[in-house]
Amino acid sequence: MATSSSVNPAIGKALDKLGLLRDIDLVLHLPLRYEDDTRIVPIAEVRDGQVAQIEATVISNEVQQRPKRQLVVVVEDTSGSCQLRFLHFYPSQQKTMAPGKRLRIQGEVRGGFWGKQMVHPQLRKVEAPLPVALTPVYPTSKGLPQAYLRRMIVMALHRVRLRETLPDGVWQTIGPPPILAQPRAQAQPLWWPLDRALQFLHHPQPDVAIQTLEDHSHPAWQRLKVEELLAQQLSQWRVRQLREQFTAPVLKPVRKRGELALHEQLLGLIAFELTKAQRRVVTEIADDIARDVPMHRLLQGDVGSGKTVVAALAACIAIDSGWQCALMAPTEILAEQHFRKLSDWLCPLLVARGKQVAWLAGTQKKKQREHMLDMVRSGEAALVVGTHAVIQEHVEFDHLGLVIIDEQHRFGVEQRLSLRDRQRSKGANAQQASTGAVLEPHMLMMSATPIPRTLAMTYYADLSVSTIDELPPGRTPVVTRLIVDSRREELIERLKHQVTQGRQAYWVCPLIEESEALDLSNATATYEDLQEAMPHIPMGLLHSRMPAAQKQEVMARFSSGELGILVATTVIEVGVDVPNASLMVVEHAERFGLSQLHQLRGRVGRGSAQSACILLYSTGESGHLSDTAKDRLSAMAQTNDGFEIARRDLEIRGPGEFMGARQSGAALLRFADLETDQHLLEWARELAPIMLKDHPHLAEEHMQRWLGGRWDYLKA
Repeated sequence: MATSSSVNPAIGKALDKLGLLRDIDLVLHLPLRYEDDTRIVPIAEVRDGQVAQIEATVISNEVQQRPKRQLVVVVEDTSGSCQLRFLHFYPSQQKTMAPGKRLRIQGEVRGGFWGKQMVHPQLRKVEAPLPVALTPVYPTSKGLPQAYLRRMIVMALHRVRLRETLPDGVWQTIGPPPILAQPRAQAQPLWWPLDRALQFLHHPQPDVAIQTLEDHSHPAWQRLKVEELLAQQLSQWRVRQLREQFTAPVLKPVRKRGELALHEQLLGLIAFELTKAQRRVVTEIADDIARDVPMHRLLQGDVGSGKTVVAALAACIAIDSGWQCALMAPTEILAEQHFRKLSDWLCPLLVARGKQVAWLAGTQKKKQREHMLDMVRSGEAALVVGTHAVIQEHVEFDHLGLVIIDEQHRFGVEQRLSLRDRQRSKGANAQQASTGAVLEPHMLMMSATPIPRTLAMTYYADLSVSTIDELPPGRTPVVTRLIVDSRREELIERLKHQVTQGRQAYWVCPLIEESEALDLSNATATYEDLQEAMPHIPMGLLHSRMPAAQKQEVMARFSSGELGILVATTVIEVGVDVPNASLMVVEHAERFGLSQLHQLRGRVGRGSAQSACILLYSTGESGHLSDTAKDRLSAMAQTNDGFEIARRDLEIRGPGEFMGARQSGAALLRFADLETDQHLLEWARELAPIMLKDHPHLAEEHMQRWLGGRWDYLKA
């Protein structure tokens, strides 16, 4: 084991935080970069910005008080001199660097008015022998010193015995890994045994090309990428296998003679026709839930593509089959929007059956909440809509057959695990009692952030995916304009004119409170400024810290057309649907993520009027935007296509942030890159089902090696 009771508590906490619980975790904890301590560089030969190790004699040592207190030490060798600066130091360090002492010093060298300098360099004794390999620098955490972590990894490397888990003869089955097809640029072999690759990456020889280590193109790195991608693909295929072992309720409408099924009645009630894409995905979902294997399907579609009506039709099929349906959304505003729309559609149809739509949220009053819980428990509530309150411990369903999660990426992995486990234990009492089987309700996850193909192949490989790839007719394309904040007054004048003509507008701000660090306008200050500039236009203010009742009142007034402008934070990012609102202003747009900007833009363009999204950006004190901000804003101006936006967002942010999973505990790829290593991903994807079928013990060993305690997260 990597940790034990004898480990310092702070170190143990840091190891837990990094997921270093086993020896193999330490062995697979690879360096971020390397330092070359194997040679001494003459001071005169060190280039500006180079991290180098010098060996020199202390010439002077003094504490300077200006511009701030610091220790300044001058050292020299036979080729030149260098100044060392320490902004934080102890008296013992001054003694270590007394004049006449000879030291081995490593740090980044910078040129300046006073010549070459190092700030807070590392000091070593000259008597110590020079290492024979590059020194690894590992990702670490507070309380875990780099030197201590290095020692732990060295000991783990000695203890761990790594046997190869790739089955013999695999190359004859699916061909060799793609790395063997690359041009041979060096004398070393392209395919490295796993144990040799790991030993090398922890302690590479100084003659290796550093660039191949830093860009992960070295054959040893390529071997690790293959291993990691294979573990990830094995886990996804295994999750699918495990899920197919459970039994789900068969959801098929029970038709009475001469009566339309519930979903057919809904289609006759709504005032629009489904698109071809909507009809296709409804069929895919209906076919899935008609089987006794739990559906685990992702419904993806661009903003405004009509996912809600698809969810309503799926709920109708479940209800018509005698089962309950739950719909969960990440915010109360979005959940309430769903509740109102679904109630309008379904209540007239359900009342004849003695059924209702229930609402569950954390802000409900106790009496109302108890009434709703009784409805859910008795089965009177055929459809339950709410926030994460739907999965609280005291919520008991009578016979839950279908769960729908909107904006699923906004829920943490722990919440999805909790929902899945509670589904199994409380999901389908009636059929479970008669058959003795543990029933798991079907699950439909919805996302307005389309998943790029490489991401779907990797993190959603265990899901069936339905895609709504067309917008309903009558949706007007949204014109996107970039405007620098120096033209703010001009924008306000144009906005005033548009609103007085009967149009409605959103003005979105990134913060609620003033922040000295970010120096951004906040929603309250912007609201007051706009009121002063347009005193005759009724406005509303909406942010996450307002009481729920106050939020509902403001949204109701805006939806009814009573308010001309709604000043809000990103609480209106998803779910808000006001067809008459045709203008969107996003202040400090350079601070928002790309998918978030696309979601905000999707709040307009829902009616027949020409709609516009104005991205108001600031260049700050520097006078120019960062490269990332430029990429985001350019993408928004160039395309309205959510799939193209998603592809660019993945390029900019990487899979961790794209999925909203960096803080969720999900096991993300650490070494492989979805864009550059797609050829390796394809190979691992082909091998995974073969290993699970023909070499299950090797597959299990491989997954345990790489995933360990993170295995449960991948099953969410």
